[in-house]
Amino acid sequence: MRVIVGPLSKIVYATIGIREAALDVNEGFPYLFATLANGACLMSKSLAFLILVTSMAFAGSPLWVPEFGGFEPYQFPIPQQNAAVQPAGYAFAIWGPIFTWLVIAAVYGLWKRATASTWTAMRPALLVSLAIGTAWLPVASLSPVWAGILIWLMLISSLVALFRSPHEGQVWASWPIGLYAGWLSAASFAAIGLLLGGYGWASELTAAMICVSLASVLGFAIQWRLRRAPTYGISVIWALFAIAVANQFAFDSVAPVAIVGAIAMLWPIYRTRG
Repeated sequence: MRVIVGPLSKIVYATIGIREAALDVNEGFPYLFATLANGACLMSKSLAFLILVTSMAFAGSPLWVPEFGGFEPYQFPIPQQNAAVQPAGYAFAIWGPIFTWLVIAAVYGLWKRATASTWTAMRPALLVSLAIGTAWLPVASLSPVWAGILIWLMLISSLVALFRSPHEGQVWASWPIGLYAGWLSAASFAAIGLLLGGYGWASELTAAMICVSLASVLGFAIQWRLRRAPTYGISVIWALFAIAVANQFAFDSVAPVAIVGAIAMLWPIYRTRG
């Protein structure tokens, strides 16, 4: 919140977030200032609390749909059995660190940074991503198309949160969000690849080539522009390497593209040291 007293102390320009209002205060300035300050503080604390609640709900969402282990081949008009764009099964274990880190970071944020404006800036977008993520598994068990739409909304909002995350205390802010957004960057294109192949818009290999290439380009560009949160790039590398593993590193598969993308990611990750 920013408050500027105008001429003759009769006009106050109060800015909360991105909204500015001109207020004629006369003798009520102390009360107005206290009200605005308390309102901004309450909003920040509420956001921090909601982040904790949604983080826990998101982490617990697999318990709601315990039978879901990925899209079933029959969910597509052209069954996608071991599609080339999908990473090896072990790669999905990354959700354990993602869930754990997000919840711990949310606890820390509520405890230590509930009213810090640098932390408040990222919370609305992160809240949107986590809320959508909480509903993703039930939706994915019913519709790959809607799951694809939702995962892209999760990705976009998580990237907004990542770029708005504070530069201080990155271990509890940008790093866990980076790990989360990095995986989503690869998973979002994997979802598109499954839809392309599953609906006959491209062959399985062509869909994989296109989507793995685009995921690599996006991951490289985001990490290059961000210049911090190396966990983002590490998560992308994890996904790309797992795609190569799933394709048994075959030269006539998408594996070489995934390996090149993973190696290229090392450059922008290295730049985060500066």
